[in-house]
Formats: sequence, structure tokens, C-alpha cells
Amino acid sequence: MTTTLTETRRPQKAADRERQRHSRGTARRRNWIGGLAGWLWLAIVAVPLYWTLITSLKVQSRYYASNPLVPSSDPTLDNYRLVIESDFVRYFVNSVVVTAGAVVPAVLFSFMAAYAIVRGWRMRVLRAMNGLFLMGLAIPLQATVIPVYLIIIKLHLYDSLPALILPSIAFAIPLSVLVLTNFIRDVPKELFDSMKVDGATEWTTLWRLAAPLTRPAILTVTIFNALTIWNGFLLPLVLTQSPERRTLPLALWTFQGQYGVNVPAVLAAVVLTTLPVLVLYAFGRRQLLSGLTAGFSR
Repeated sequence: MTTTLTETRRPQKAADRERQRHSRGTARRRNWIGGLAGWLWLAIVAVPLYWTLITSLKVQSRYYASNPLVPSSDPTLDNYRLVIESDFVRYFVNSVVVTAGAVVPAVLFSFMAAYAIVRGWRMRVLRAMNGLFLMGLAIPLQATVIPVYLIIIKLHLYDSLPALILPSIAFAIPLSVLVLTNFIRDVPKELFDSMKVDGATEWTTLWRLAAPLTRPAILTVTIFNALTIWNGFLLPLVLTQSPERRTLPLALWTFQGQYGVNVPAVLAAVVLTTLPVLVLYAFGRRQLLSGLTAGFSR
């Protein structure tokens, strides 16, 4: 009887070892495929960045006669000088004003609305408001350009920076409320109850409890909305007219003539437009990572 059990266990152990070897081989194969895909994606992302950088250092007269992927033998900064002399500082200030003026109110209002929806879910009005915010996600910006244009005309705000800020706030709120609502729902209800027992008001609970615990979501929503508004092109194109109200994406048209495009100057403007985002990420990377770590540790 003992011999039979031993003989039965040996094939089972051999089968288990075979399965482990097969799973290890499959995992190695999957890792190899994933690594190859990662390097391929890196090349897809890096090649356009490399082409943008080297082209911005080329002379317009030699751009079409040279290999696009070969750096210039005599790089020049004349394209950057041309961009800076073409009212780049004014366009940069306009973009900063529009981005900050839209992101800060949108995130604050979305955070307070998300808190009210989560804490007062039993109220029919708040449930209806949540439904309206969700409906806002289904309406694309392109479908509302004409109504927004007519509203801005009626408000006598056409060709001004508030004409860009107000619609940007409206279109940033629905997604922000959705993300923040789902994040606030993950906060344990006992924490809110303990704050209420200690005599804290809803306003105190909002800023002393909900805000620190939802910091990762607030940072994520802020960064996403800032990038979207910073790169916005349609609203500045439709709602502004004078060169003094242009933002950086719309200012790229400055280097487009009737019969051609100054490609190196356009790409130099693209590099200068991207630099502020990279600098902000370099300085805010630690705070962003600490916020994400706090969210995971909770």
C-alpha cells in the first residue's frame, strides 16, 4: 500500500515540476515580448522628439535639401531668436493666464461638488446634479462651438481672455467631478463620522479630512486639465481675433505664410511651448509622487 502511494505521488510531483517549467518559460516569453514592445514604443515616441529638436536648429533654406533625421553641420539658434522676437512672451503670458484662470476655479468647484455629491447622496437634487455632470462627458467641445460663440458674443466678451477661461472651466468640470467623486467615495465613512462627533462642520471636514486624503486625485485632475487647456487650439481660434489675445498653440500660425511654412521656426516654437510643462514636471515630480504614495498607503 505504501509503495502504491509513493508511486502515485512521484508522477504528481513530476507533473507539478513540468507545469512550473512551462509557466516559467511562458513568463519569460511574455516578458521578452513586453520588453520588445516597450522598446518599440520608446522608439516611436523618441524619434519625433529627436526630429523636432534637430530641425529647430536648422536653417529654413537648407531644410528641404537635407536629410530630415541628420543633424545640421552648422546648428543655429536663429529660429529661437525669431520666435522670441515674434511676441512669444505675450503669447506665453496669455497661455499662463488662461490655464491658471481656468484650472484653479474648475478644480475647486469640482472638488466641492464631488464632496457634496458623496456626502449628500440621498438628496434627490444632488443625484440629479451628478447626472448632469455625467451627461457633460458625452458632449464634445466641437459640438458646442457655435452655441459657445453666440453666448460669448451676447456677453460682450469676444476677443478677450475671459472668453477662453469661462468655456474651459465648463468643459473641465464634468471629468474632474467624476474622478474626484469616485476617489472621495473610497474614504472610509467612519472618518467622516468621527469628525462629525468631534464637532467639525462640513466645511472643516472638507478641507481638513477630504482634501488631504484626495490629494493624488486633485493633482491628477489639475495636471490633466492644465495640459488640455494649455494645448487648446479650437477655442482660441474661434473666440479670439486680435494677435494680442493669441495663446501659444494659436501663435504657431504666425510662421505660416501664403506660399509656405517656416518649419524650423514652427518646431522651435513647439520646443519653447513644451519647455514650461517639462520644467513644472521637474519641480513638481516629488510632490506628485508623494501624493500618489499617500493615496496608495491609505
